[in-house]
Order: sequence, then structure tokens, then C-alpha cells
Amino acid sequence: MRYRITKETKPKLPTYGKYRAKAVHNQVIESHQLYEEAARGTGLSAGVLEGLMMNVADAVWRHLRMGDKVRLKNFGLLKLEIESDKVDNLKDFRAKKHIRGVRLHFIPESEHGSPELYKDITFEKE
Repeated sequence: MRYRITKETKPKLPTYGKYRAKAVHNQVIESHQLYEEAARGTGLSAGVLEGLMMNVADAVWRHLRMGDKVRLKNFGLLKLEIESDKVDNLKDFRAKKHIRGVRLHFIPESEHGSPELYKDITFEKE
């Protein structure tokens, strides 16, 4: 995995002026490319896989929006988390005022706490 070193430029952050590694992404793989690649290992066409994946995606989205966690075998766990401001008094909390947004969290499948996704990654400075 390639990386570059970047400097924190936001003065309000406690890490302002410090350096960190940032991943360099080579390209964006589009869904049709994945369907074609996956279809080569099956008797299905890329179009059939796309249709199946669209149906799975619709089901995943529906469950996430209902507050469910979704575990995809050999992939990982997906869940939505709320980002909100903190208040001193519970009675002061107002959803419209204090909830800033929702974020998708992905937790890769792991065996004994060690995700296969991260196994054997090597790092190379750009």
C-alpha cells in the first residue's frame, strides 16, 4: 500500500503542524468492472451479477436505515452511527440541533480480532 506524508494544516486541531501518513489510492474500480471480474469465476454473466448485487444493495440499505447491523459473510459488518454534539444536561438535547449527521462504519470480517483484509499489507512511500 502506497502512502505519502502530509502535514496537518487546520490550526484548531490539536495535531496542527504534525505529520502523518496518508494512503495513496491508485484508481477507482467501478462496479461494472467488479461484476465482469467476478463473473469470470462463475457461470453467470456480469449483467446477472449486477442485478443480484443491486437487489442485495437495496436490502442492505433498507436494513441499515432501520437501525440494523448487516454482516456480510467473508466481507464484514456494516452499521450506521450518529455523530452528535455533546450536551451537559440530558434535558437540553435536541435531535435537530445536536445531531450533525450519520456515518457508515465498516468493520472487516476477522478471525480472532485480526482482519484478513489487513493481513500481509506492506507499505511503500510514494
